Amino acid sequence: MINVTDLRAGIVFEDPSTGSGHGPWVVLKYEHVKMGRGTATIKVKIRNLLSGATIEKAFINGARVQDVNLEKRKAQYLYQDASGYVFMDPVSYEQFPVDGSLVGDYGKFLKEGTEVDLKFYNDKAISIALPLKMKFMVTDTEPGFKGNSVTNIYKEAQIETGAKIKVPLFVETGQEVLVNTETGDYVERVK
Repeated sequence: MINVTDLRAGIVFEDPSTGSGHGPWVVLKYEHVKMGRGTATIKVKIRNLLSGATIEKAFINGARVQDVNLEKRKAQYLYQDASGYVFMDPVSYEQFPVDGSLVGDYGKFLKEGTEVDLKFYNDKAISIALPLKMKFMVTDTEPGFKGNSVTNIYKEAQIETGAKIKVPLFVETGQEVLVNTETGDYVERVK
């Protein structure tokens, strides 16, 4: 059990009194409120990891919630089909699908063989984390112009996964670039 005063951003817990399902909740924001002579109130903004619902909840000081242990596993991306994205456990070689809604925007940065971290709750994948920076080959972009290599002007480029990103004018088709997978921003050209 976790005392509500120990809830901080990123902590995962279960609370049957919270609506929208009993699944695991992750704390997004924590606030400790003490007014006058009354007891303290703990206000948290939380998101349900199964449904994605976000709510605000208040607890009285001294309340407790159930701790949740999420299982973290490494997985390797194989391919995408009608059932979603297919991953493989690198130890047991077991293949399993992960729903496309869970992968979300990360899907545009998945290429065959990419290792990811998946978190499981009751043997169901509930979150995915890609490496923060990944290398991609630029497959299509307009040619750069001489003299524009020092400015902050960007052009659109397509990378090997089909995703479109903004790159500086000096980046050309066939070059590798480093991309931040959380923001989708160009980081640097790989030399």
